[in-house]
Amino acid sequence: MTTKGHHLILGEVRDFISGKIIPDTHDERYRQKIARFLVDSLGYAREEINSSVDLIVQVDNKSAQLKIDFTISLFGKIAMIVKFGPGSLVTRHRPALAISRLLSSYQIPFVVVTNGKDSETLDGFTGKVIFGGIESIPSRKDLLHLLTPLKVKTIHMEQVEMESRILYAFEVDDSCPCDDNICRL
Repeated sequence: MTTKGHHLILGEVRDFISGKIIPDTHDERYRQKIARFLVDSLGYAREEINSSVDLIVQVDNKSAQLKIDFTISLFGKIAMIVKFGPGSLVTRHRPALAISRLLSSYQIPFVVVTNGKDSETLDGFTGKVIFGGIESIPSRKDLLHLLTPLKVKTIHMEQVEMESRILYAFEVDDSCPCDDNICRL
């Protein structure tokens, strides 16, 4: 066992989605549990899930690269993101909504925030909690049904700037210098 910043490295683990060998930490064990749940219990194909997705956030002359835990794509579009973080779920709402407005040119319809034990699913358009609890994360079948009446909403440049500032403040300015999920550029 070693430490990297405040993370205890327990060895290595094979990422359930990508198959890559990655550091085994307590947080990573939760991420792997979530990945298995998405596939084994909720019916998503591994090919529909991307893990550890890079997002560049730029505010004025500052920029950073963040890792997004999971994106779920159906019919070639990201339909849902899953943001993991230990602790309180409510503190994850606003940055996760910002991610859902920056990761693509359109509003990602569903946003899941989870600490690995509990979760809340937010409506990406309104930011309101629509489902609570791990067992209430939309399954593939449920997500297909929920997506049927939705229209694609383009994110305008003014909103991109505002969401970038929010995300930078929550995830970069407030981050621990040893956090390896954030790279200040």
